[in-house]
Amino acid sequence: MAVPPSSEDLLITEDLLRRSVENVLAVRECQIHGAVIAYRGQLRLAPPRALEVLQARFRPLGFTPFLREDGRGEVVVQAVPLAETTEPQRVGVNVVLFVLTCLSTLVAGAGYAGSPTFDAFRSSITGTLFVSGVPFAATLLAILVVHEFGHYFTARHYRASVSLPYFIPAPPPFPFGTLGAIIRMRSPARDRNALFDIAAAGPLAGLLVAIPAFVLGLQWSNVVPVPVLTHEAFGQSGLTQLLVYLRFGSLPEGTMVYTHPMADAAWVGFFVTALNLFPVGQLDGGRIAYALFGRSHALIGRVTLIGTVLLGLAAMAVNVLVWGGTFAASLNWFVWAALVFFLVGVHHGPP
Repeated sequence: MAVPPSSEDLLITEDLLRRSVENVLAVRECQIHGAVIAYRGQLRLAPPRALEVLQARFRPLGFTPFLREDGRGEVVVQAVPLAETTEPQRVGVNVVLFVLTCLSTLVAGAGYAGSPTFDAFRSSITGTLFVSGVPFAATLLAILVVHEFGHYFTARHYRASVSLPYFIPAPPPFPFGTLGAIIRMRSPARDRNALFDIAAAGPLAGLLVAIPAFVLGLQWSNVVPVPVLTHEAFGQSGLTQLLVYLRFGSLPEGTMVYTHPMADAAWVGFFVTALNLFPVGQLDGGRIAYALFGRSHALIGRVTLIGTVLLGLAAMAVNVLVWGGTFAASLNWFVWAALVFFLVGVHHGPP
């Protein structure tokens, strides 16, 4: 990380920055807040072009430019000490985490390998139950890899520095074998448009794998009597219900679709994508909300968390009062709301 200029040479730096700014912004006012220098005025160029020019000029001086409207018809150009991680990335950490995630998803996948339709694979892959987790693990990892590299290549397109994906293994008793993956932004997105594209690219890319995988998995799934169910059933979204209907039509009463592990993995991909699109904090949805609504994103995040808790209360009431279930079986919404609040938060910083 670049070292901010000391107070002795800050005024000299301000003079150099002002010269870099003056033919881009008609400067009306300059303010210095610590090591951050802000210029207020009217842009002489279109915002995308202005930002491109300022980035090229500020970087040799050790600063990153940020543009924002001040709500009074003027633009503020902030010069922030270089907001970019320059130390080399330790790729070995990424590799180790990916290998561990492969192992943990194989273990999880073995638990979904009891479907009668899994026999179609046994003629080509023999071995232990551990190996039988391959269809689930390979499908889920493919969805996650494509999702994360959707972010990665879009960020590189916008010349933002990003890390390789860090996969997060989750051994038993966690049922999916992974908590997903993350990519570190090693430099900020150049503007909100770039931030929107970077954030949206991952979920869209992942769905391009998850939807065909679910359709293919349904080809190896069977309609069975409900009593055959030996593990907890997954919930159904509108998308999965539509795809099941297109494959099997209306199911006879007292039957259900016993899904192939590939379809199970695709369902997990849908689930992870849906969680990631919560408009909260540093999640993909939070970044999209910030790109679209600016400072209002924090309010949207709070409303989302409150809505999640209310959904949990409604689900609990239906489960206990209508179906005769227990309170403990209705805690999912509260768990996800707590994880998002404590691990992610509701605020997203500037791009």
